[in-house]
Amino acid sequence: MPINTSALKTYSNVINGELTESSDGRTSDSVNPATGKVWAQIPRSTSDDAERAIQGANKAFHEWSGLSARERGDYLRKIGDSILPYASELLELEALNNGWVLDEYQYLAHVLQEIWYDAAGAAVHVGAQGKTVKTKDKNFSYTLRKPYGVVVGILPWNAPLFTFTIKAAYALAAGNTVVIKPSEQAAVGSLRYGEILKEVLPVGTVNVIAGKGSEIGDYLVSHELVRKVSLTGSKKTAEMITKATAHLPTSLVFELGGKSPNIVFEDADIDQAVQGVIQGIFTRNAGQICVAGSRILIQRSIFDEVIDKVKHILQGEGYVKFGDTLDTGNTMGPIANASQYEKVCGFIEEAKADGSKIIVGGRYGGETLLPEKDEYQKGYWVEPTLIQFETQTNRLTRDEIFGPVGVVIPFHTEEEAVQMANDTKFGLAAGVWTQNLGRAHRLVDQIEAGTVWVNTYGIIGVDVPFGGVKESGYGTDSILEYTQEKACIMNMN
Repeated sequence: MPINTSALKTYSNVINGELTESSDGRTSDSVNPATGKVWAQIPRSTSDDAERAIQGANKAFHEWSGLSARERGDYLRKIGDSILPYASELLELEALNNGWVLDEYQYLAHVLQEIWYDAAGAAVHVGAQGKTVKTKDKNFSYTLRKPYGVVVGILPWNAPLFTFTIKAAYALAAGNTVVIKPSEQAAVGSLRYGEILKEVLPVGTVNVIAGKGSEIGDYLVSHELVRKVSLTGSKKTAEMITKATAHLPTSLVFELGGKSPNIVFEDADIDQAVQGVIQGIFTRNAGQICVAGSRILIQRSIFDEVIDKVKHILQGEGYVKFGDTLDTGNTMGPIANASQYEKVCGFIEEAKADGSKIIVGGRYGGETLLPEKDEYQKGYWVEPTLIQFETQTNRLTRDEIFGPVGVVIPFHTEEEAVQMANDTKFGLAAGVWTQNLGRAHRLVDQIEAGTVWVNTYGIIGVDVPFGGVKESGYGTDSILEYTQEKACIMNMN
């Protein structure tokens, strides 16, 4: 049954196995970005709530870490078995919360299930993992993988369910317990997710606490019982966490932003590359994904051809349909929140003021893009926009926009393409479109990024790590990242 958004619903924290409001009763509004209207309320938690969540996780850690790896795996597999019946509800909550179009988001249900199953298998594998080491004299040495303890996972507003799952599943598999702090701008799905998980897991194993980062963030990450923090978010938040944890030996994982190059060579399959360019920036959450191929580099000899094909598709009848994010007939959602909408629109206005060449798009606002749909005219709508530059000196070519706004820049040679790709403070991902196998291998080796896709874009799964370099962060949400290696040296005399 579709979620009724006409009746305001209040969601609760999940702390030590109980559904609770904030300690002082305060709440924050959740806004549907498609309409600009409040549709739900979440707790505005306090440091007292954060303390209870951490203490609950710490108490649960002793029982959870004491289970065998196979027993933990059984719990995680049970989550995987039971998650699909809740998928429609969770995805609808996410669509209402951050603007994902439901039709393009359906794949996530099976991705979440796959992550829980993979974590279940990893728990057994890593639980038995270690190595023996031959040392001098008559000593016998071996190593173990041990959990950290309480792990705090901080989620972004653009993909809460996915990041919740990869942080919680692998942390739990390793024997840790978890406190999840979703963004206050998109917390509803995570709070409901926590309700579902608490029915499967031992009390306190997973806690979910909503609130403003400025009010509970530092308290969560700097607590002496918190041994590891995993953030998917902005560089600014990473800097705050680094400062807040400077007095403690807290282990950190940061998956931050990007300005990822999507490079099209003249020997590429042009039609395939055109689809990859469009899918890399425009068709996933209105460009609000950290790996978005927002910096499109095209070899000069095919530049006009590629641009014409991209423009033809984007301007084709029915390609972009705005409106209710729960309506599977619509193809593109809004910007997730008001502050991000203002930022994206500001970049577009900056391009117009600079006289930059807008190849396609450039319009925004419900009254412009949805003139016949009164309910959605207050939503945060931006149409797919492509802006041409000749160099990478403009701010739009260097800063992360995080919306359906791509920049396109020509290059001449392979060497120039590599230089341009690496001329950025970011290093999260990149795409390469070529039929030259040697060139593909060279660019994979030379591009400074955590992930490089060749003749595809945006594929992320449980089988390979995902993380960045430079200002895009470090570490991955994988089971080994949530364990510490412990050594034993034994005198055999």
